[in-house]
Amino acid sequence: MPVTTLDPRTALVLIDLQQGITALPTVHPAEEIVARGARLATAFRAHDLPVVLVRVTGPGSPGRNELPPRQGEPPAGFAELRPELGRQDGDIVVTKQTWGAFHATDLDLQLRRRGVTQIVLAGIATSIGVESTARAAHEHGYHVTVAADAVTDLDPETHRVSLTRILPRLAETGTTDAIIALLG
Repeated sequence: MPVTTLDPRTALVLIDLQQGITALPTVHPAEEIVARGARLATAFRAHDLPVVLVRVTGPGSPGRNELPPRQGEPPAGFAELRPELGRQDGDIVVTKQTWGAFHATDLDLQLRRRGVTQIVLAGIATSIGVESTARAAHEHGYHVTVAADAVTDLDPETHRVSLTRILPRLAETGTTDAIIALLG
């Protein structure tokens, strides 16, 4: 369903737009995703709405899986947020250890303190951090919107499945321009 409305207290949540993640090969150029995220952040700040900058520093969940875990320490600067996002003193910065921005963080508390009832999501990777955060937000009772042109993934098929099969069950989707227009 295309994005129809934004609640009066909507927060922007940008997922993993950090040096180490945006350096990875993605379906859509990471520079475009960062630029759209920055446009959204500027628009949300102009309307005095919360901006959440999420970064990942941890190795992920400790449970067993079939794919090998990342090896070694991340390179220097891996978790530094992209400067194009224009981080402001009032922004909420969430550092996560796993895929989703809600698990083992204070994100829900930070949003509820501000009366937030809806979140707009953008970032990398669509099928990992974005989808995981959308699932948790939906389960926490937030209205969720995904800026479909401001997300990308490492794999074209998982990106497509997330955008066409999973996220529409959890959220409305729309373009960066459509979301900014709804801000008024």
